Amino acid sequence: MKTLSETWFADGYIDFELKKYTLLAYLQEINKCFDQKKLYPQLADIIFHYNNLVAFRENKKYLQEQFPKKLSGIQIEKLQVLYEQLIGDDELMQELEEIINYSADEMKNAISNGTEIYEFVEEKLVIFPVGIIPLDINEGYFFLSEGGYSDTRVYRYRLSFFERHDEKYRSIRTEYIDRWQRSLVNTYENIKAELIRGKAKMPNPAVYSIETDLKFPVDETLLPIAKRSLVRYISKAA
Repeated sequence: MKTLSETWFADGYIDFELKKYTLLAYLQEINKCFDQKKLYPQLADIIFHYNNLVAFRENKKYLQEQFPKKLSGIQIEKLQVLYEQLIGDDELMQELEEIINYSADEMKNAISNGTEIYEFVEEKLVIFPVGIIPLDINEGYFFLSEGGYSDTRVYRYRLSFFERHDEKYRSIRTEYIDRWQRSLVNTYENIKAELIRGKAKMPNPAVYSIETDLKFPVDETLLPIAKRSLVRYISKAA
């Protein structure tokens, strides 16, 4: 996928037409993926760049809290130094403002397309527990079934907490285990029992099923949305 640097809009020669074509080439690839119903990592990437533009335009600090894994202190400092270098040049800042305003609008349209797909998929997911759920639900398994339901992917998950500015967040880490063919004989409960037999350290794990009728790309769309939906589901149940 064509990528953009954190400060692509102000790197090198600042010219509206040049930056416009750079942006359009990037968006062409993003929209191509969206047309194929592939959301990740494209949706997260374009949201990151959109927020960069907005932060620069509003002369605020980089949104470090929202992107702790992608931004470093050096990158934040780079943006601030860049702003200080350009602020004294009215003509250059005017050109840059044109680039930013145009780019933000174009990115916002693409984000809207991706968000529409995300919300559509999210509404089509059905989550429910398999068997008895233990008190500790921060670690366990989830089953992901798409299309005809018979093909079931099994993942192990682990939730963790972190705090930032007096707010608590939950993150999820997953590991692909295996794939089962579900049937009248090989039910979710049977798959759960087989998992328990193979993992003595988790005699009674939390297990959830996530089903959807959709036949969308799993790794690029269904799995990322399923993971986020499961985090919310567990958080409400906790």
